[in-house]
Amino acid sequence: MRFSQKPEEEMDFLPIIPLNEQDAENFDLSSVPEELPVLPLRNTVLFPGVVLPITVGRDKSIKAVNEAYNGDKLIGVLAQKDSNVEDPTVADLESIGTVAKIVKQIKMPDGGITIIIQGKSRFALTEVTSEDPYFRARFTLVTDPEPPTDPDFAAYVANIKDIATEIIQLSPNMPSEASVILKNIESPAFLIHFVSSNLSTELREKQRLLVTDSIRERAELLMELLQKELQFAELKNKVTNKTRAELDKQQREYFLQQQLKSIKEELGGDVNERELREMQKKGEGKQWSDAAREAFRRGVEKLERMHPSTPDYSVVYNHLDLMLDLPWAHYSEDKYDLRHAREVLDADHYGMEKIKERILEYLAVLKLKGDMRSPILCFYGPPGIGKTSLGRSIANAIGRKYVRLSLGGIHDESEVRGHRKTYIGAMPGRIVQSIRKVQTSNPVMILDEIDKVGADHRGDPSSALLEVLDPEQNNSFYDNYLELEYDLSRVLFIATANNLQTIQPALRDRLEIIELSGYAVEEKIEIAKRHLVPKQREAHGLGNVKFRISDKVLEWTIENYTRESGVRELDRQLAAIMRHQAMQLAMEGKVKPAVGTADVEAILGRPRYNNELYRTANMPGVAVGLAYTYVGGDILFIETTLSEGKGELKLTGNLGQVMKESATTALSWLQANAAKLKLDPKVFEKKTAHIHVPEGAVPKDGPSAGVTMLTALASAYTGRKVRPYLGMTGEITLRGQVLPVGGIKEKVLAAKRAGLRELILCVQNEKDVQEINPEFIKGVSFHFVKTMSEVLALALA
Repeated sequence: MRFSQKPEEEMDFLPIIPLNEQDAENFDLSSVPEELPVLPLRNTVLFPGVVLPITVGRDKSIKAVNEAYNGDKLIGVLAQKDSNVEDPTVADLESIGTVAKIVKQIKMPDGGITIIIQGKSRFALTEVTSEDPYFRARFTLVTDPEPPTDPDFAAYVANIKDIATEIIQLSPNMPSEASVILKNIESPAFLIHFVSSNLSTELREKQRLLVTDSIRERAELLMELLQKELQFAELKNKVTNKTRAELDKQQREYFLQQQLKSIKEELGGDVNERELREMQKKGEGKQWSDAAREAFRRGVEKLERMHPSTPDYSVVYNHLDLMLDLPWAHYSEDKYDLRHAREVLDADHYGMEKIKERILEYLAVLKLKGDMRSPILCFYGPPGIGKTSLGRSIANAIGRKYVRLSLGGIHDESEVRGHRKTYIGAMPGRIVQSIRKVQTSNPVMILDEIDKVGADHRGDPSSALLEVLDPEQNNSFYDNYLELEYDLSRVLFIATANNLQTIQPALRDRLEIIELSGYAVEEKIEIAKRHLVPKQREAHGLGNVKFRISDKVLEWTIENYTRESGVRELDRQLAAIMRHQAMQLAMEGKVKPAVGTADVEAILGRPRYNNELYRTANMPGVAVGLAYTYVGGDILFIETTLSEGKGELKLTGNLGQVMKESATTALSWLQANAAKLKLDPKVFEKKTAHIHVPEGAVPKDGPSAGVTMLTALASAYTGRKVRPYLGMTGEITLRGQVLPVGGIKEKVLAAKRAGLRELILCVQNEKDVQEINPEFIKGVSFHFVKTMSEVLALALA
């Protein structure tokens, strides 16, 4: 039961005031109009005959009360189903309520109203006629039957009085006058209603009592609820007495410390006010623009007017917290010592001389020019060759902070620009989050995997990146969450990509593409010795253990267990070797002084790749081509066979459109030049040519295999074998010209790995071969051609 003197929050009730129960019984129900204003109550249920003080604070409720008080002083009172709903609709109200009379109205200083109302009769809601400016409704009065006069019901009433009195005696916070009030109530119905109003139970249980039509059933239900409350009061009293008895010195000191802490908090003011003062103090030391300063000032003023419990408080607070965390005008000092930069790049990456030279040129321009208005670098190449780590080395070289932003798979524009604050769970974009993370406005930011940005109905992130990467626009980058322009012009952006074809054309136009080609075997050996082996030794606890892996063993491991342009797979294989060494050391206390090829095979299993397969092509119609794949260069067989038919061309091997067109072009050129090749033109009408590229499950496409297909077809039609240890790459035209192709370094290195001795390339690719270190291609001779006639003269035995 509840007789508390502490007022509740808005729309709750104050202490329940009992009047003479005859006041409700003598009320003339015929004077109640068919339609009344409706007052929703959040935290209680009004029963007939009971008087409640109500503090009214909502605009709708104030208008409804004023309307009723200025009229016949009658109003319909309905309980809300959920007390947390601030602005209830019809669906949020119960259907059974109480007609009440406003006994008195008191206007409060804060603009609210306190009214004293007395319940008169229950009613059932029939129709809501208006929701604005307040609820009005039609209803049907529900008249309570006369209380029974049998002894059983009299016993219920007596028990209700006794249990309620006992609860009051067990509750020290209840006023002593409450038990006197209970004794003086004579009407059984009013007693039930009065006790129900003061019951400390859930709102839905009180509504059950109000909805129950039978006064006997209402009394039975009230008895059950009172019994539960009595048990709770007894248990609470028991625990309180036990706790008081067991309270020792340590516990008393704890409570005193807590009280002291509360007193200190009271003396220091409200916690939220202190936080606001701290925010304002931090904001005074920020060097931000006039627009940012004004936005911060407005945000602080808004927080001062808001109550901390409101949902918008945390939204505004988090926004101000972001503004304070961002390094608006804080820049780290650049160190453009190019000699030091060269030393850092050489220490972190082996080889890549041309790439390092371009980076040093880029840094030299930044040093002389003093701003970032230069092309955005994009490192392009196969995986595992060090594109991302090269960006980290640049940051270390010039003394800037480094942050990596992975763009792979993002498909929401808000990931870049941020969400609007109106959305639940809104947050700034990843660009602003990264700036907040590194606490400087001029970091080196790596936009990793920029070619793997997705797009869907939520927007195109690559289009949002246009503003980020445009030197003419990114000095005023707008983040939707921050709602302010942020200067990104001094951020050094470096993008990485594996495939240029999937980058949006407008975005690619803003990038300066720097191609990173794959490593030769000799380069991989040096990288393994300088970087990978020491790293894996430390990672597996073998830093102080002496054992050796020779260059020969490293070369054998590279050739037999890896097939890549980079060194990522090699790093995994070395990790497997180190794990085995760690296990040997842990089990036997020592390891072999040197790791040999037999040991590597025992650890890694049988060799995965066999270069012997590519060394010869002993039958007519088989030519060896060079291809550029996702992981670098590779060797490609083109097999051709002739059969009796109608001159058709069959293509198998999961070929793409470009390779299919190359095959058709090759056959057309052969038909047009049959006389030069001493071929009977009728053979093309009688024979069906079938071109097959093995490993049919692997998609193959690109302008690289034209010369290889033509050579294979010519070999099949003429019956002349292709010279062994010969590979080729290039595209053809119907006029018989050989066109240049890309990825020459990867293709040449793949040919060297496969044991090929001669290569046929377009004459325009000669400059690409000259850029390869001669040591890496020792033993391979090159033939540079212009026409297909030259190719066939060199290729056919």
